[in-house]
Amino acid sequence: MIWLRNALIAAIAVVSFLLFIEWNEFQERHQVEISSSEETLPSAKTLNNETQVAATGLPSEPAGNAVEEIPLAPAQSTSTNDIPQTATTAPQAQLVSVLTDNLEIKIDTYGGDIVKAALRKHKLKLKGEESFILLNRSESHTYVAQSGLVGNNGTATGKQRAIYSVKQTEFKLEDGSDSVIVDLVHQQSEATITKRFTFKRNSYIIDVEFLIDNKSADPWQANLFAQIKRDSYKPAANLGPGIQPFVGAAITTDETNYDKYSLEDLDEDSVKTKKQGGWVAMVQHYFLSAWVPEQNITNNYHLRKLNSQDIYLMGFTSQRTTVPAHGRGSIAAKFYVGPKNIRVLESLAPHLDLTIDYGFLWFIAKPLFYALDWFHSLAGNWGVAIILLTMVIKLVFFYPSALSYRSMAKMRKVQPLMLDLKERFGDDRQKMSMEMMKLYKKEKVNPVSGCLPMLMQMPVFISLYWMIMESVELRHSPFIFWIQDLSVKDQYFILPLVMGAAMWFQQRLNPAPPDPMQAKVMQMMPFVFTAMFLFFPAGLVLYWVVNQTLSIAQQWVITRQIENEGK
Repeated sequence: MIWLRNALIAAIAVVSFLLFIEWNEFQERHQVEISSSEETLPSAKTLNNETQVAATGLPSEPAGNAVEEIPLAPAQSTSTNDIPQTATTAPQAQLVSVLTDNLEIKIDTYGGDIVKAALRKHKLKLKGEESFILLNRSESHTYVAQSGLVGNNGTATGKQRAIYSVKQTEFKLEDGSDSVIVDLVHQQSEATITKRFTFKRNSYIIDVEFLIDNKSADPWQANLFAQIKRDSYKPAANLGPGIQPFVGAAITTDETNYDKYSLEDLDEDSVKTKKQGGWVAMVQHYFLSAWVPEQNITNNYHLRKLNSQDIYLMGFTSQRTTVPAHGRGSIAAKFYVGPKNIRVLESLAPHLDLTIDYGFLWFIAKPLFYALDWFHSLAGNWGVAIILLTMVIKLVFFYPSALSYRSMAKMRKVQPLMLDLKERFGDDRQKMSMEMMKLYKKEKVNPVSGCLPMLMQMPVFISLYWMIMESVELRHSPFIFWIQDLSVKDQYFILPLVMGAAMWFQQRLNPAPPDPMQAKVMQMMPFVFTAMFLFFPAGLVLYWVVNQTLSIAQQWVITRQIENEGK
């Protein structure tokens, strides 16, 4: 009957495991459906309705308030006399579509705002064809990029924003072309203003330039403003239990290279600062959007929440630009919308690459990523690159690890003598401690020496953890067989189970703690770590499994050497 009971237990375990896997797949499908529904562009009817509302001088989103949204020029008054009345007629605002190899963009001719940005090379789902949508304006979600001119001759003051005209509403980066230019034109009484968007091949950078043709006998003056407008929606992320990636604003200042503010921080207080050059960004896991003004002028930056509304604004206003009478001039900025590619961000603006949040050990994590990227260029597989990087790190720490394992092997060898001392002097702690010290001295064993080499490696382990968690390159990147996405958990939990088994086996090589309670705690550690790593990204678990396997091999060899020394 014992075999029958064991068979039933095994059957229940297998069924429970399969049910657990199915439940996780259901949760993933459910989460993707939620994310997809919130990131899908609204229907043409909905967009047309929004555009008509925008054309009346009110904001495009029902919750917005144009008077609060549009920043004032530095010297601009807030008097009610400066706020024009709402337009009584509705100009024909419309949506302009732009398609490049990297981006699918929608631009609203009311204000010239970017109201949709889909990343064509990054899919929403692993095996799906739908692009990941970063910017979007819909009934349930607001995330847009705004820009315009404020000040004396600006096109955006109070409730009035420019309604641009455009020759066509569909643009495409054609084969053989390196760029596509979209010109939106607004006619003032004193000047013609062209808002030019330039999209380049294989790029997520959009050049936004205002070309001013001053036709009057007086100087034309205005300030460029650019900002990101977003609600508090936070996309789902699969980083592990209890781990929530940062979602919020980031800027660079004269005091610090990288300052980040969560949306909850902006609920409490707004931020204002001045800086020559600089940038402002909206950051989330793997992706970001950022405005980068001209780096040779001083800009006024702001991060704030609209009063009593679920809308956050993060942007800048540049210094005044003057175009002489009957002259021409321009004001420009760059807008980045795409993945956190470290090399692109480094070249775009100083310190913008710090939005890839490697934690407080970023100065270690960055070189580790460059090494991982180099291994990927050789192997062509990010999983293999992780294995190669782990082997190199293990080689670097081979000698400190050897010292640690040698110390533990010696402790294991003298453990019978330690247990004998415990039996003889267990009731007299002071006497037992003295005898233990004599034993350590006689056998030339230092229990602390087993810990120090491991502590030396901890900064590298922590840096690797954050580097793997933050690398967008691992998103939807396959390894082998069942692991088709290194950025999410192993759907069959094979790697975590292998890691737990390896951890259990390594414990057999270590000396057992003399304290029974401590021994029980150590016996539970493989099960605790396995449970934790069940939901960690497969890339991180892969690193841990390889590191554990190499450690076991090294420790086993050293332990056998120490045990054979006395024979």
